Amino acid sequence: MPVVEAVITAVVLSAIMISTVFGNILVIISIFTYRPLRSVQNIFLVSLACADIAVAILVMPLNVTYSIIGRWVFGLRVCEMWLTCDVLCCTASILSLCVIALDRYWAIHDPINYAQKRTLKRVLLTIFLVWAISALISIPPLIGWNDWPKDFADTTPCALTEERGYVVYSSSGSFFIPLVIMTVVYLKIFQATKRRLRKRAKQVPKIIQTTCAATEDEKTEIPLQNIRTCKNADNSTAVSELEDCEHEESPKSCDRNQARNGSQKTQQPGIVRQYMEQRQKISVSKERRAARVLGIVMGVFVLCWLPFFLMYVILPFCATCTVSKRVGGFITWLGYVNSALNPVIYTVFNPDFKKAFQKLLSFK
Repeated sequence: MPVVEAVITAVVLSAIMISTVFGNILVIISIFTYRPLRSVQNIFLVSLACADIAVAILVMPLNVTYSIIGRWVFGLRVCEMWLTCDVLCCTASILSLCVIALDRYWAIHDPINYAQKRTLKRVLLTIFLVWAISALISIPPLIGWNDWPKDFADTTPCALTEERGYVVYSSSGSFFIPLVIMTVVYLKIFQATKRRLRKRAKQVPKIIQTTCAATEDEKTEIPLQNIRTCKNADNSTAVSELEDCEHEESPKSCDRNQARNGSQKTQQPGIVRQYMEQRQKISVSKERRAARVLGIVMGVFVLCWLPFFLMYVILPFCATCTVSKRVGGFITWLGYVNSALNPVIYTVFNPDFKKAFQKLLSFK
């Protein structure tokens, strides 16, 4: 690799490594130190962050060195361990994304029952299964399911095995099955939030009419807690912010907000109508934001990983298909970039994470 290209490559890839480690460490520290983020479901984000940090520390540095030097100089054993860590950590990251999607779906689909089931023990068990499945996918090449050469020299490439059976097995477990699950789950989440919004939209006029009629007839003050509204205590996603009190995962938080709202009173029907209309606009805004977040989550995930897994699956089965080292390296690093983007995607739309980051970085 020419010197200029080598320098640019080293700088860019090092920046990706540093940002990956820095961003994911911020996520972990925020969850454990910022009280509003200390929820059981956010442990899934800790697992995701740990997997992404492992990618940055165990996988990326050797890839940078390999890309710049152009040959593998660390020997067969290091090559085997590096490739195993690559598959293990990237698979754990992808499966963590899948588990987060399932957790959000269950929280919205069956919030009352799932809130009781979502215990720390259950979450930790799920995370253990994620890493166990990742190990089952990554270890087979170490025990013989591979096409690696027996004689390994400095000129021998250190590359993932192209043994066809393993390629199908690993790509299915690491990407294609999680992709199908995430797609179906996020579509169901999106449909559920749309249905809830339509239902709320139909109920609002009736609530306004009933409340205003009562105000006019009785000429009394109506406490705002009669109009049940509260901020969802589950701040892990923008989607969960759409939960109302009937689907509240934290009843205590709901009761506190209702009590606080109860100290405020409205005396005129017009104020009630204005208040309800404002709540409806907020719901519409949250619905749009939730849809945008879901689109970004799936869009970035597919954009980063689909090219790599298509290349990974097609090349062993296509004798005439070839990919240059530069293109192959770019596609590989595009997948790694997902580990740097995960803390951005899963936190930038969350006000609590923003406040925690600002506090940690002394911006506020």
